[in-house]
Amino acid sequence: MRVGLLETRAARLPGYWAAYLKELGSDPVTPALDDMEALALGRQSLPGEPLTVQLALGRILSMGRVDAVLIPQWPAVTGDAWSEALPDLLSRRISGLPTLISVPDHPEAMEGAAAEVGMRVLQNAGRVRLAIEKVRPLGTDARPAQPALTRASRTSVAVIGPRPLLGEGAVREPLRAALDELGLHPVFSDELPVPEVLRRAERMENAERATDGDRELFGAVSLLSGKGAVKGLIFVSGARDGSTAGAAAKLAARQHKPTLLLSVDGQTDFPDLRPFRDRVTGGAPLEADA
Repeated sequence: MRVGLLETRAARLPGYWAAYLKELGSDPVTPALDDMEALALGRQSLPGEPLTVQLALGRILSMGRVDAVLIPQWPAVTGDAWSEALPDLLSRRISGLPTLISVPDHPEAMEGAAAEVGMRVLQNAGRVRLAIEKVRPLGTDARPAQPALTRASRTSVAVIGPRPLLGEGAVREPLRAALDELGLHPVFSDELPVPEVLRRAERMENAERATDGDRELFGAVSLLSGKGAVKGLIFVSGARDGSTAGAAAKLAARQHKPTLLLSVDGQTDFPDLRPFRDRVTGGAPLEADA
Protein backbone atom coordinates (compact mmCIF):
# COMPACT_ATOMS: atom_id res chain seq x y z
CA MET A 1 0.00 0.00 0.00
CA ARG A 2 1.49 3.34 -1.07
CA VAL A 3 0.86 5.97 1.58
CA GLY A 4 1.55 9.67 1.17
CA LEU A 5 2.44 11.90 4.10
CA LEU A 6 1.52 15.57 4.31
CA GLU A 7 3.38 16.46 7.48
CA THR A 8 3.49 20.15 8.28
CA ARG A 9 6.91 21.63 8.92
CA ALA A 10 5.54 23.01 12.19
CA ALA A 11 4.34 19.63 13.45
CA ARG A 12 4.08 19.36 17.20
CA LEU A 13 5.44 15.79 17.00
CA PRO A 14 7.70 15.93 13.94
CA GLY A 15 8.75 12.66 12.40
CA TYR A 16 6.27 10.41 14.21
CA TRP A 17 4.16 9.39 11.23
CA ALA A 18 7.09 9.01 8.84
CA ALA A 19 8.89 6.74 11.29
CA TYR A 20 5.71 4.76 11.96
CA LEU A 21 5.00 4.12 8.30
CA LYS A 22 8.57 2.91 7.82
CA GLU A 23 8.16 0.50 10.74
CA LEU A 24 5.06 -0.82 8.99
CA GLY A 25 7.17 -1.46 5.89
CA SER A 26 5.66 1.38 3.87
CA ASP A 27 8.10 4.18 3.02
CA PRO A 28 5.97 7.34 2.97
CA VAL A 29 5.54 9.16 -0.33
CA THR A 30 6.26 12.88 0.05
CA PRO A 31 5.36 15.83 -2.21
CA ALA A 32 7.37 16.01 -5.44
CA LEU A 33 7.12 19.81 -5.86
CA ASP A 34 8.74 22.69 -4.02
CA ASP A 35 6.60 25.16 -2.09
CA MET A 36 5.88 27.65 -4.85
CA GLU A 37 5.20 24.94 -7.43
CA ALA A 38 2.77 23.23 -5.06
CA LEU A 39 1.07 26.56 -4.34
CA ALA A 40 0.64 27.26 -8.05
CA LEU A 41 -0.80 23.79 -8.65
CA GLY A 42 -3.26 24.08 -5.77
CA ARG A 43 -4.40 27.51 -6.91
CA GLN A 44 -5.39 26.15 -10.30
CA SER A 45 -8.11 24.03 -8.67
CA LEU A 46 -9.03 26.15 -5.62
CA PRO A 47 -8.25 29.77 -6.52
CA GLY A 48 -10.54 31.27 -3.88
CA GLU A 49 -9.41 29.25 -0.86
CA PRO A 50 -6.79 29.99 1.83
CA LEU A 51 -3.08 29.72 1.12
CA THR A 52 -2.57 26.69 3.38
CA VAL A 53 -5.38 24.79 1.65
CA GLN A 54 -3.91 25.52 -1.78
CA LEU A 55 -0.50 24.31 -0.62
CA ALA A 56 -1.97 21.12 0.84
CA LEU A 57 -3.86 20.33 -2.36
CA GLY A 58 -0.85 21.02 -4.58
CA ARG A 59 1.29 18.71 -2.49
CA ILE A 60 -1.28 15.92 -2.56
CA LEU A 61 -1.63 16.18 -6.33
CA SER A 62 2.16 16.07 -6.74
CA MET A 63 2.42 12.68 -5.00
CA GLY A 64 1.17 10.79 -8.04
CA ARG A 65 -0.45 7.39 -7.54
CA VAL A 66 -0.89 6.69 -3.84
CA ASP A 67 -3.59 4.71 -2.06
CA ALA A 68 -3.96 7.08 0.88
CA VAL A 69 -2.50 10.28 2.31
CA LEU A 70 -2.04 10.98 6.02
CA ILE A 71 -2.82 14.60 6.91
CA PRO A 72 -1.91 15.78 10.43
CA GLN A 73 -4.75 17.79 11.93
CA TRP A 74 -4.34 21.56 11.96
CA PRO A 75 -5.28 23.52 15.12
CA ALA A 76 -8.42 25.34 13.98
CA VAL A 77 -9.62 28.75 15.17
CA THR A 78 -13.33 29.34 15.64
CA GLY A 79 -15.20 29.14 12.34
CA ASP A 80 -12.27 27.62 10.40
CA ALA A 81 -14.02 24.79 8.59
CA TRP A 82 -10.98 23.89 6.48
CA SER A 83 -8.76 23.17 9.48
CA GLU A 84 -11.52 21.27 11.23
CA ALA A 85 -12.27 18.96 8.30
CA LEU A 86 -9.61 19.35 5.62
CA PRO A 87 -9.71 15.74 4.29
CA ASP A 88 -13.51 15.69 3.96
CA LEU A 89 -13.75 19.12 2.34
CA LEU A 90 -10.95 18.46 -0.14
CA SER A 91 -12.49 15.13 -1.16
CA ARG A 92 -15.84 16.84 -1.78
CA ARG A 93 -14.33 19.67 -3.80
CA ILE A 94 -11.78 17.73 -5.86
CA SER A 95 -12.68 14.43 -7.54
CA GLY A 96 -10.20 11.59 -7.93
CA LEU A 97 -8.12 12.26 -4.82
CA PRO A 98 -6.73 9.27 -2.88
CA THR A 99 -8.21 8.41 0.50
CA LEU A 100 -7.34 11.27 2.85
CA ILE A 101 -6.86 10.25 6.48
CA SER A 102 -6.76 12.86 9.24
CA VAL A 103 -4.30 11.95 12.02
CA PRO A 104 -3.63 13.79 15.30
CA ASP A 105 -0.60 15.94 16.04
CA HIS A 106 -0.80 15.76 19.82
CA PRO A 107 0.22 12.95 22.21
CA GLU A 108 -3.15 12.24 23.78
CA ALA A 109 -4.73 10.57 20.73
CA MET A 110 -1.61 9.41 18.93
CA GLU A 111 -1.46 5.68 19.61
CA GLY A 112 -5.16 5.03 19.06
CA ALA A 113 -4.98 6.70 15.66
CA ALA A 114 -1.73 4.87 14.86
CA ALA A 115 -3.42 1.52 15.54
CA GLU A 116 -6.24 2.34 13.10
CA VAL A 117 -3.81 3.50 10.41
CA GLY A 118 -1.62 0.45 10.96
CA MET A 119 -4.48 -1.98 10.40
CA ARG A 120 -5.40 -0.20 7.18
CA VAL A 121 -1.86 -0.43 5.90
CA LEU A 122 -0.80 -3.83 7.18
CA GLN A 123 -3.78 -5.79 8.54
CA ASN A 124 -1.48 -7.54 10.98
CA ALA A 125 -2.23 -6.67 14.59
CA GLY A 126 1.01 -8.08 15.97
CA ARG A 127 3.24 -6.07 13.65
CA VAL A 128 1.15 -2.97 14.24
CA ARG A 129 1.62 -3.24 18.01
CA LEU A 130 5.37 -3.72 17.55
CA ALA A 131 5.60 -0.70 15.26
CA ILE A 132 3.71 1.45 17.77
CA GLU A 133 6.09 0.40 20.55
CA LYS A 134 9.15 1.27 18.47
CA VAL A 135 8.01 4.80 17.65
CA ARG A 136 6.49 5.54 21.07
CA PRO A 137 9.39 7.86 22.10
CA LEU A 138 8.52 10.11 19.15
CA GLY A 139 4.93 10.48 20.37
CA THR A 140 5.75 12.77 23.29
CA ASP A 141 6.32 16.50 23.22
CA ALA A 142 9.96 17.40 22.89
CA ARG A 143 11.43 20.22 24.96
CA PRO A 144 12.67 22.66 22.36
CA ALA A 145 14.76 25.60 23.46
CA GLN A 146 12.92 28.89 23.72
CA PRO A 147 13.51 31.13 20.69
CA ALA A 148 16.03 33.91 21.24
CA LEU A 149 14.21 37.09 22.24
CA THR A 150 17.04 39.45 21.34
CA ARG A 151 19.68 39.95 18.70
CA ALA A 152 22.45 42.51 18.76
CA SER A 153 21.62 45.84 17.08
CA ARG A 154 18.07 44.68 16.30
CA THR A 155 14.64 45.54 17.64
CA SER A 156 12.64 42.43 18.58
CA VAL A 157 9.07 41.90 17.39
CA ALA A 158 6.77 38.93 17.87
CA VAL A 159 5.37 37.23 14.77
CA ILE A 160 2.19 35.43 15.77
CA GLY A 161 0.08 33.15 13.62
CA PRO A 162 -1.09 29.55 13.17
CA ARG A 163 1.70 26.97 13.42
CA PRO A 164 0.92 25.39 10.04
CA LEU A 165 1.09 28.79 8.36
CA LEU A 166 4.27 30.10 9.99
CA GLY A 167 5.94 26.76 9.38
CA GLU A 168 5.62 27.19 5.63
CA GLY A 169 8.86 28.18 3.95
CA ALA A 170 6.92 30.18 1.34
CA VAL A 171 5.64 32.36 4.20
CA ARG A 172 8.41 32.32 6.75
CA GLU A 173 11.54 32.91 4.69
CA PRO A 174 10.38 35.99 2.70
CA LEU A 175 8.93 37.49 5.88
CA ARG A 176 12.09 36.83 7.86
CA ALA A 177 14.22 38.38 5.11
CA ALA A 178 12.03 41.49 4.95
CA LEU A 179 12.16 41.96 8.72
CA ASP A 180 15.90 41.45 8.78
CA GLU A 181 16.35 44.07 6.06
CA LEU A 182 14.47 46.55 8.26
CA GLY A 183 16.64 45.87 11.29
CA LEU A 184 14.01 43.83 13.13
CA HIS A 185 14.53 40.54 14.94
CA PRO A 186 11.43 38.31 14.55
CA VAL A 187 10.39 35.92 17.32
CA PHE A 188 8.07 33.43 15.63
CA SER A 189 5.27 32.01 17.76
CA ASP A 190 5.48 28.55 16.17
CA GLU A 191 8.93 28.15 17.77
CA LEU A 192 7.44 28.35 21.28
CA PRO A 193 6.99 25.03 23.13
CA VAL A 194 3.36 24.03 22.52
CA PRO A 195 2.73 22.65 26.04
CA GLU A 196 3.83 25.98 27.53
CA VAL A 197 1.65 27.88 25.07
CA LEU A 198 -1.36 25.76 26.01
CA ARG A 199 -0.73 26.19 29.73
CA ARG A 200 -0.71 29.95 29.27
CA ALA A 201 -3.97 29.66 27.30
CA GLU A 202 -5.72 28.35 30.41
CA ARG A 203 -5.99 32.02 31.42
CA MET A 204 -8.26 32.92 28.51
CA GLU A 205 -11.96 33.45 29.01
CA ASN A 206 -14.01 30.29 28.43
CA ALA A 207 -10.79 28.36 27.79
CA GLU A 208 -12.54 25.02 28.17
CA ARG A 209 -14.76 25.80 25.15
CA ALA A 210 -12.08 27.40 22.98
CA THR A 211 -10.74 25.65 19.89
CA ASP A 212 -7.15 24.42 19.69
CA GLY A 213 -6.25 27.22 17.29
CA ASP A 214 -7.76 29.91 19.52
CA ARG A 215 -5.86 28.56 22.51
CA GLU A 216 -2.55 28.48 20.66
CA LEU A 217 -2.92 32.05 19.40
CA PHE A 218 -3.95 33.36 22.81
CA GLY A 219 -1.18 31.48 24.60
CA ALA A 220 1.48 32.72 22.19
CA VAL A 221 0.31 36.33 22.56
CA SER A 222 0.25 35.98 26.33
CA LEU A 223 3.78 34.59 26.41
CA LEU A 224 5.36 37.11 24.04
CA SER A 225 3.47 40.36 24.60
CA GLY A 226 4.65 40.61 28.19
CA LYS A 227 8.34 40.28 27.31
CA GLY A 228 10.16 43.59 27.67
CA ALA A 229 12.43 42.78 24.74
CA VAL A 230 9.46 42.44 22.39
CA LYS A 231 8.54 45.94 21.18
CA GLY A 232 5.68 45.12 18.81
CA LEU A 233 3.50 42.28 17.52
CA ILE A 234 2.80 41.19 13.94
CA PHE A 235 -0.32 39.04 13.55
CA VAL A 236 -0.07 36.87 10.43
CA SER A 237 -2.96 35.19 8.64
CA GLY A 238 -3.12 33.50 5.27
CA ALA A 239 -4.85 35.24 2.40
CA ARG A 240 -8.57 34.38 2.15
CA ASP A 241 -8.54 32.96 5.70
CA GLY A 242 -11.18 35.14 7.29
CA SER A 243 -11.45 33.08 10.48
CA THR A 244 -7.80 33.47 11.43
CA ALA A 245 -7.74 37.11 10.37
CA GLY A 246 -10.75 37.79 12.62
CA ALA A 247 -9.20 36.01 15.59
CA ALA A 248 -5.94 37.92 15.07
CA ALA A 249 -7.77 41.26 14.88
CA LYS A 250 -9.49 40.62 18.22
CA LEU A 251 -6.19 39.79 19.90
CA ALA A 252 -4.42 42.76 18.33
CA ALA A 253 -7.09 45.15 19.61
CA ARG A 254 -6.25 44.20 23.21
CA GLN A 255 -2.53 44.96 22.99
CA HIS A 256 -0.74 47.98 24.42
CA LYS A 257 2.26 47.67 22.10
CA PRO A 258 2.30 48.50 18.36
CA THR A 259 0.59 45.83 16.26
CA LEU A 260 0.29 44.97 12.59
CA LEU A 261 -2.24 42.70 10.89
CA LEU A 262 -0.47 41.06 7.96
CA SER A 263 -2.06 38.90 5.25
CA VAL A 264 0.37 36.63 3.42
CA ASP A 265 -0.12 35.00 0.04
CA GLY A 266 3.29 33.74 -0.97
CA GLN A 267 4.56 37.25 -1.69
CA THR A 268 8.08 38.59 -1.08
CA ASP A 269 7.18 42.28 -0.71
CA PHE A 270 5.62 43.61 2.50
CA PRO A 271 5.12 47.39 2.20
CA ASP A 272 3.33 47.64 5.56
CA LEU A 273 6.41 46.51 7.49
CA ARG A 274 8.39 49.75 7.21
CA PRO A 275 5.66 51.98 8.74
CA PHE A 276 5.25 49.36 11.48
CA ARG A 277 8.99 49.36 12.10
CA ASP A 278 8.91 53.15 12.43
CA ARG A 279 6.12 52.94 15.01
CA VAL A 280 8.02 50.30 16.98
CA THR A 281 11.26 52.25 17.01
CA GLY A 282 9.79 55.75 17.20
CA GLY A 283 11.27 56.52 13.80
CA ALA A 284 14.84 56.14 15.01
CA PRO A 285 17.30 55.16 12.24
CA LEU A 286 18.55 51.61 12.45
CA GLU A 287 21.57 49.77 11.15
CA ALA A 288 19.48 48.46 8.24
CA ASP A 289 18.89 52.01 6.95
CA ALA A 290 22.57 52.98 6.97
